[in-house]
Amino acid sequence: MATSRPALIALTALAPVSWGTTYYVTTEFLPPDRPLFTGLMRALPAGLLLLALARVLPRGVWWWKAAALGALNIGAFFPLLFLAAYRLPGGLAAVVGSIGPLFVVGLSALLLAQRPTARALVTGAAAAFGVSLVVLRAVGALDTLGVLAALASTASMSTGTVLAKKWGRPEGAGPTALAGWQLTVGGLLIAPVAFLVEGAPPALDARAVGGYLYLALAGTAVAYWLWFRGIGRLTATQVTFLIPLSPLTAAVVGWAALGQSLTPVQVAGMVLALGATVAGQLVPAGRGGERGGIVRSVGFPEKTGPAHRRDHARAGR
Repeated sequence: MATSRPALIALTALAPVSWGTTYYVTTEFLPPDRPLFTGLMRALPAGLLLLALARVLPRGVWWWKAAALGALNIGAFFPLLFLAAYRLPGGLAAVVGSIGPLFVVGLSALLLAQRPTARALVTGAAAAFGVSLVVLRAVGALDTLGVLAALASTASMSTGTVLAKKWGRPEGAGPTALAGWQLTVGGLLIAPVAFLVEGAPPALDARAVGGYLYLALAGTAVAYWLWFRGIGRLTATQVTFLIPLSPLTAAVVGWAALGQSLTPVQVAGMVLALGATVAGQLVPAGRGGERGGIVRSVGFPEKTGPAHRRDHARAGR
């Protein structure tokens, strides 16, 4: 059954919206100070579940392509994101992450031969500025390593998104298989880092188990299936312009569930970022969004940051 473009965009948008709930779940349900373990518990179980459902393994060159995409979108992205979240104050990591659309515009010009438009550049800048109004607080000296980690995490997922669009998908593999491959690879890459840095897994109570089940199923398996499905049918720029919905969702959840305040400036930032997100879905005349398909083209993040402090609930993807 064909899906209309507005419906496809709306379904793809559910991925960053679900990622925005991660921060609430992390602060309220999960063991503290275990960001890498949380990333592992999200990626690997979800990846194995999707692999079991798809029952398709990579073949030929797709072994290394799946490994590369899994490393960029999950394996490298998660640890870098977590490092940035812990070393940067408030929502600064989210602000850096919100420049992802600008990264994708540049990478699309290099790898997909899509000439950047003035509208895309202005819209990307507007989205980043809107997010900054929502999540950014006054800060002192910036941590250099944290800033570099935030930039690297954004570049990693942006590169993975564009390469996923460029490489397409092999015949016989749908979004379920593609998501399963990448999440499994990413989880396997995170596992040794998590155990080396954080040690043995923590004891889990029923509340934590429920939180991890939600993150693995709704926030990862379903979300990434929707995300990679969208990458295969929309332009890379369109998909990436949906990412600001994550920190906006985190801010709304923080207001509704945690009693955090929203100032008029933050509300104005939300309106600006949402407007930029909508504008980012408009495809210029003569440029189709469904370049993706079998072999021709295809299908970050999620973000899973821990809420080291509750104000990280504003900083999310």
